[in-house]
Amino acid sequence: MMKGPIGVFDSGYGGLTVLKELIKALPGYDFLYLGDNARTPYGTRSFNVVYQYSLQAVKYLLNQHCPLVILACNTASAKALKNIQVLDLPHIGPDRRVLGVIRPSVEKAAEITRNGQVGVLGTVGTVVSESYPIELEKWSGGRIVSTVQEACPMWVPIVENNEIGSEGADFFIKKNIDNILSKDRELDTLILGCTHYPLLIEVIRKHLPPHIEILEQGRIVSEKLVDYLKKKSDLAQRLSRNGETLFRTTEYPDVFESKAALFMGHPVKAENVHL
Repeated sequence: MMKGPIGVFDSGYGGLTVLKELIKALPGYDFLYLGDNARTPYGTRSFNVVYQYSLQAVKYLLNQHCPLVILACNTASAKALKNIQVLDLPHIGPDRRVLGVIRPSVEKAAEITRNGQVGVLGTVGTVVSESYPIELEKWSGGRIVSTVQEACPMWVPIVENNEIGSEGADFFIKKNIDNILSKDRELDTLILGCTHYPLLIEVIRKHLPPHIEILEQGRIVSEKLVDYLKKKSDLAQRLSRNGETLFRTTEYPDVFESKAALFMGHPVKAENVHL
């Protein structure tokens, strides 16, 4: 039986926050991270373009013998995951699995909310897709009473330009949080619907009432994946375990490496690939 790494894909760098938590939760497992950094961001692109780009990435990771691929990107999870699972996987990898980040976040929100009033902070693409309200209604078992959303177009550039502690960052984060609180004063749970946002957590907490629970996707996805692999022992047995993590990017490796270090908290070495 050929074994392979867990593939982790993102259009950019935010998926590294998910990868970091996966490595913590599944020590000893092998991971292959793929960033389509040359074509990022996906958030402003059409449904079909995101689907085609994401499918190219999934095919690449399947060709690298990944039995399991995580779309660690909210836009790809919103606009491409369902099509890939239903239309493509039966032909290109019927024995493989492709999972996203939205459903685990939704399930966790339903578990912890006390009053069923949930907020979502995300990119324009994720918010416009309405994926979170749809999935919250579908998977919450009726526990979610209302969902409000706020698009935060400045947050990703703040992170990627390393402006996290700046006055500008504080201004835009406060503005978006004030906006979402004005939409629902009874909010008790807030989903960070973009994998970049955990790097802004301290500033976000500063501007939120303390009773509001913040859901970070990396921790949720890793927790849910551990449970998933316990149930899918046949899949778990096909995952290689040499404690190795490899990084691939469609951008120049030196550009990727300089930004990836910010997310991972240590230097990384990357290899350029073409999708």
